[in-house]
Amino acid sequence: MELKRVVVTGLGALTPIGNTLDEYWKALIEGKSGAAPITQYDASLFKTQFACEIKDFNVEDYIDRKEARKLDRFSQFAMVSATEAIADAALMESNPNLDRIGVIWGSGIGGLKTFQDEAQAYFQGDGTPRFNPFFIPKMIADIAAGHISIKYGFRGPNYVTVSACASSTNALIDAFNYIRLGKADVIVSGGSEACVNEMGMGGFNALKALSTRNESPETASRPFDVDRDGFVLGEGSGALILEEYEHAKKRGAKIYAEVIGGGMSGDAYHMTAPHPEGIGARNTMIAALEDANIKPEEVDYVNVHGTSTPLGDIAEVKAIQAVFGDHAYNLNISSTKSMTGHLLGAAGAIEAIASVLAVKNDIVPPTINHFTDDPELDNKLNFTFNKAQERVVNIALSNTFGFGGHNTTLIVRKFKG
Repeated sequence: MELKRVVVTGLGALTPIGNTLDEYWKALIEGKSGAAPITQYDASLFKTQFACEIKDFNVEDYIDRKEARKLDRFSQFAMVSATEAIADAALMESNPNLDRIGVIWGSGIGGLKTFQDEAQAYFQGDGTPRFNPFFIPKMIADIAAGHISIKYGFRGPNYVTVSACASSTNALIDAFNYIRLGKADVIVSGGSEACVNEMGMGGFNALKALSTRNESPETASRPFDVDRDGFVLGEGSGALILEEYEHAKKRGAKIYAEVIGGGMSGDAYHMTAPHPEGIGARNTMIAALEDANIKPEEVDYVNVHGTSTPLGDIAEVKAIQAVFGDHAYNLNISSTKSMTGHLLGAAGAIEAIASVLAVKNDIVPPTINHFTDDPELDNKLNFTFNKAQERVVNIALSNTFGFGGHNTTLIVRKFKG
């Protein structure tokens, strides 16, 4: 069968550096850091006392108070960014067939704060089992897709992918495949995460995964810098409206970019560490290039996973050099996690948005906080350090990798009718 074309017609972002799409993109290009001391709880006894939190967020500005109480923070974030993306796409104004619109979302952990609060209340109580009737529906990761579907009446494919930090890129690839196979006209896709809480921070601290640069939070996320010491935890959400091209054309939708390929692979190596030679990262990029039917030399920009961990950054660069060869020196490479922190299951969504906007606007967001080259990396590569760079970006590739060895790559191209 002939595969259908898939385009991006709407975007929504709720991030540590901007609560709307426009704010997010502006902050990316300006190289702003979203890291600051934690405000949601007393972090003074934790090894890491800072994170990339959402700023000035009042859920009642977006969702009725009674309804908001039924949603964990990660679902609240999902609703906000999905609502922005749906409005951006003017999706509901064309009286669409709701049976042909789905929601495929991503979240690595789901309602961790809800679980923490309910467990704490029970174990600190008198042993009487009193639980909020919304405990389970608030906690489960799949509920975010359910809430978006219920609000708008979307009756197409509806589920959430869970593959750690690769979750929302997995969701986008699934959405892309459903549409090009003709199983849906439109899919609301993306991801959300809200793990800046005691259990989230404590758990990642125990893994020694987080930066502990408490004296300078805004410079703590420093991918590819020799002094990087772990990632900075972030929270938030990103949403993309993926749509079959002819459907978008018929309703006169604006088109940001075209999705042309996706790849997935497994490291089969370690629970939390990447394969040291980047074999899984290499394989997912190769799979995505083959799926898109393009050559490595056609790619202009790679939005890397680039978490700012000692092992991960090196493995990903090795993979890029293995895949792109000499063309690697012609690429712009950047890690937007240097600004947003690591949004775990939502990382792929906001980084896909960054890639789409790089393609649309011909500008590459920077990797900020670079101070000292790492001699273990090839520093002739263009990591887009500290300042955004203007260049023609016809094709962008976005990588996201997760604990368990889950690797995903999404490729987008400048739209040509």
